Amino acid sequence: MKIKTWLLLSYFIVMVLPLIAVYFLFVWINSFNDEQEVEEHVQFRSELEQIKSTLDNPELYSPHANHHEVEKLTNQKKSIVLYNEDGIVLYSSNPSFSTRIGLEKEQLYKHLYDVNQDYRTYSYKQPVFDEKELIGFFHVEMSRDEWVTGVNKRVYIVGGLFFIVFILIYITIVHLVNKKLNHRLTGLMDDMSAFASGKSFKERQTNNDEIGKLTKHFYNMKHQIDSSREVIEKEQQAKEYLIASVSHDLKTPLTSIKAYAESLKTRDLTEDEQNEYQKVIMDKADFMQQMLDDLLTFTLLQSPTYDVDFVEVEGSEFFDMLVSDYEPICKKKGIHLYTSVEVDGKYSVNPKQMMRVADNLMSNAIQHTSSEDHIWIAALSSEQMPPEWLFGFIKDKATTFHDDAVYFIVQNEGKGIPENKLTYIFNPIYQADEARNKQNRHGTGLGLSIAKQIIEKHGGKIKILSEESIGTCVICKLPKFIGG
Repeated sequence: MKIKTWLLLSYFIVMVLPLIAVYFLFVWINSFNDEQEVEEHVQFRSELEQIKSTLDNPELYSPHANHHEVEKLTNQKKSIVLYNEDGIVLYSSNPSFSTRIGLEKEQLYKHLYDVNQDYRTYSYKQPVFDEKELIGFFHVEMSRDEWVTGVNKRVYIVGGLFFIVFILIYITIVHLVNKKLNHRLTGLMDDMSAFASGKSFKERQTNNDEIGKLTKHFYNMKHQIDSSREVIEKEQQAKEYLIASVSHDLKTPLTSIKAYAESLKTRDLTEDEQNEYQKVIMDKADFMQQMLDDLLTFTLLQSPTYDVDFVEVEGSEFFDMLVSDYEPICKKKGIHLYTSVEVDGKYSVNPKQMMRVADNLMSNAIQHTSSEDHIWIAALSSEQMPPEWLFGFIKDKATTFHDDAVYFIVQNEGKGIPENKLTYIFNPIYQADEARNKQNRHGTGLGLSIAKQIIEKHGGKIKILSEESIGTCVICKLPKFIGG
């Protein structure tokens, strides 16, 4: 139950409880009155008939009459008052009437012969005649002690029950308020304080009320912050690792450059040796230049404020340019290269960045392809997918190809990549770290990571599939009209 509903229900019960008690008391008293009324009325009538004969005596209404007989008729429950014809009190068994002068005419003649009932008494008033001459009045009252006692008893009972029920409801509400509000809010504040101070705590069970939803929101926020912290920590670790790796990778060629440069200056070398040393220095310098360029590109692409500028290109013309110019490199290494471009429509791309993607993917493919093996580089529309030359294990994985997209594919034969390493293949420096013990290293280890970020900046996706002893295939999907 929601706290709002529960509080409204509690307020309603507290407000309605007195009304229920009053109604119950009213019904109970009416029931008791109905039971007592007939009996009291009959008793009063009976006693009234007995005393009427005495009170009808005209002698009792003379100024100096003897009221000894009247006094015998009175008791604690029954009182008698005698008036003369002018309303002057001649006799009263009630001491409070002794000081009264009498009644006015209007009051004296009011309710004659009527049995009147009020909360505490039954009363009856009747005139007395002496041979048709009005000589006085008598007024008889009988107290309703039993009825008053019964009503008071019931009032006390209902009042006591009301007090007990009220205390029980009050205790219950206090307990529920403490359980549903105070305890949970205190617990939530303790969790918030613990989270703010970096301490661990056990998440509490939540309900579907307002505090439960607030607690769920806090826990969700905590999970998001924890996830963000983990991401930031991983990014920080990756940056530290990247800086350490780049520093190491720059230090090695720099040391070689320094050593060869000193040799050129201090040693007597033949012309062939000088040319060889100069070539080594240039190669190392080119490697350092490539690493610095890749590092700058990687850093820019990771920045959320860096925007890639797109231009609209004709798909067939652009992708035909993109897959060209790799034949000489492959031919030099003895690799068979197959190119294919079947693209229609226009696309919004950053040509320079897409050329970097193609260079990075082809560089990896050439590096891991042996002589006499094959490399395929293609740009195909969705309608042309999958091509016949695509590896069978890729088709077996039932890769779906959507409309209104172009697929840029680089596939090479080779040893392939173990499945347990595919998850980390796009991590920066991952491949470079694997090759760190190799003497002949190429690339910086940032190529695939840069390619992934560039494709994603274009609103596309990149996927790498590999099978050991068969080869590797990288598929980049780019949607049409991105940015336009």
